[in-house]
Amino acid sequence: MAFHTINGRSVAYRLLGAEVNPLIVLAHPLGMSQAVWDDVIPLLLSRYRVLTWDLPGHGASQAVSGEQVTPADLAAEALALAELAGAERFHFAGTSIGGVVGQQLIAAHSERLLSATLTNTGAVIGNPDLWNTRADRVRQEGLAAMSEEIVPRWFAPKAFEVSPALKAGWCVQMGRGDDESYAQLCEMLGRDTFTGKLSGKSTLHKVRVQLFGGSEDMATPPATLEALAGELDGAPLEIFDGVGHVPSVEAPALFAQKLLAVLATDLGDVANHGVAYATGLETRKQVLGEEHVARSTANANSLDAPFQQMITRLAWGELWSNDDLTRRERSMITTGILAALGREELTLHLKTAKRIGLTEAELRQVLMHVAIYGGVPAANHAFALAKELGWGE
Repeated sequence: MAFHTINGRSVAYRLLGAEVNPLIVLAHPLGMSQAVWDDVIPLLLSRYRVLTWDLPGHGASQAVSGEQVTPADLAAEALALAELAGAERFHFAGTSIGGVVGQQLIAAHSERLLSATLTNTGAVIGNPDLWNTRADRVRQEGLAAMSEEIVPRWFAPKAFEVSPALKAGWCVQMGRGDDESYAQLCEMLGRDTFTGKLSGKSTLHKVRVQLFGGSEDMATPPATLEALAGELDGAPLEIFDGVGHVPSVEAPALFAQKLLAVLATDLGDVANHGVAYATGLETRKQVLGEEHVARSTANANSLDAPFQQMITRLAWGELWSNDDLTRRERSMITTGILAALGREELTLHLKTAKRIGLTEAELRQVLMHVAIYGGVPAANHAFALAKELGWGE
């Protein structure tokens, strides 16, 4: 876990995975923490860089310092952390109040989003009286006292059958939260809604939006998600049978499977139309780095500019943007081929292998395969070049 100061307040976050992979930012529900993603993260890391954080007064993040929190404040935290990760655009997924953060991003910052997956949330959640009453009670009674009442509403009954300790564990977590921060977030949910604020926003920058809910969710039942789908111009909605308010905890494998399908780059009808230049350019920047791509583009002239466009569409669009192989796997394949052929681009891809996160042992095995199947001289040259570039101790 790491910490970053945003608007004078310490925010706890995790940034995991190779920097060349697309970033996904995950936002947790009210009263919980970034730990809700613990069973999902390992299923994402082979293809995505993952950023999670604790909301104000939750987990290890510092409590609120003012008198009012807004969705814009929470979205600003997500944007600040994405900037810290060096991501111009990113995927987003949020549950409950985390989904409210996602709605704010769609409404005001859709140009920063590649996709938005909103789960167990709504343009309107509950009503002001409900939230103001809860805020007052939390200030008077404290989260530890109220957790026994609130936590059971998060999960479907079968979740407690599968994991009898689930309630006690999350009661402890909720009880550790800051009462005032929780109360202000309750007041925000009662005050700030997104009715009439989302239509047309996601299409403006071609942001793919997906909604998920749970059939057993008492806090944001399917009808609430259906209303949100209407606000989002008919965004697709899927309800998980037998799941409550927190699918990442109750059904992490199912949730990860569905999320990965949303995140996958839609290459369209490749056979008939190819892949858009913009898709290839996005991937090329992520893998090679924006500075390298900017130099290549700046150095191109009338002779090779069409060639640069072609390799961006074909190599980086049709191949590297395809999710059938991970970028780590493609790096090993590409490095092996270039080493066997003795191509000049081997230097670039040895550097890229470091960015992608290949280990020394993995690179060694790639080059030893080159020695057996491509020839010892080729492998010897590749080993020497890799050492010049800082591989090995």
